Amino acid sequence: MAYRAIDVRKVTPHIGAEIQGVDLAEPLDEPTFKQVHDALIEHCVIFFRDQHITADQQKAFGRRFGELHLHPAYPARMLLKGHPEVMLIHADEKSKRVAGEDWHSDVSCDAEPPMGSMLYMLEVPPVGGDTLFASMYAAYDALSDPMKRFLEGMTAIHDGNHVYRGRYEGVKDEGKTYPQAEHPVIRTHPESGRKALFVNRGFTTRIVQLEKAESGAVLEMLYRHVETPEFHCRFRWKPGSIAFWDNRCAQHHALWDYYPNRRHGHRVTIKGDRPFYRP
Repeated sequence: MAYRAIDVRKVTPHIGAEIQGVDLAEPLDEPTFKQVHDALIEHCVIFFRDQHITADQQKAFGRRFGELHLHPAYPARMLLKGHPEVMLIHADEKSKRVAGEDWHSDVSCDAEPPMGSMLYMLEVPPVGGDTLFASMYAAYDALSDPMKRFLEGMTAIHDGNHVYRGRYEGVKDEGKTYPQAEHPVIRTHPESGRKALFVNRGFTTRIVQLEKAESGAVLEMLYRHVETPEFHCRFRWKPGSIAFWDNRCAQHHALWDYYPNRRHGHRVTIKGDRPFYRP
């Protein structure tokens, strides 16, 4: 794809691109926005460096892609004050765990999982704290034809209960219900039309059409398949960096290898639609 308004530099053959020549503190004109949008669709995750934006500017950029998503379980104390759409992504010496430690697609337990997520990092450790991203296009394409035929048309349960219940200190969730949804194992991207693997270790609990033991074995194989390094790119954060990933075709994994150092940022998420499979 030819880009004229922006400079797009691929990170790996399958996933990731750094975008240069864009200041997200300023409203993007329509041709520039379209090329940023197209770069996201083409590369699954895009990165911006040396950005200096407010919460309002981050939200405004997110809204160019769609209505903003409100997390179903994130505690109010972990949201930016006055901005319920902005999640505080924070870890320090007091943290017992951090968000996104396992390969996952954000909130895939929703009936309409998020279209994308945008993380703006304000403070980073001196070393470590990278985020890995995996192309689910590449994961699907690398499956054998018999495995593709086996999986296409199957559906899987994505459950938020085991992810969110008891996770946040001080949150009383007795009697509270968390989202659960059934989605196609192979989904068709609504914009690119490409097929992508859509199960993840974080939320997916079983394949509906298989017996329990069969489902567990197939899912474990697929989770290991997602971990294939050739499907990945790795982003090293710096203050002022932004990563914007397409949850419909990418998974990510945040590394927590920087204890006891701090890492702090703001995340905005964009609503998506119901996943579907089209042969």
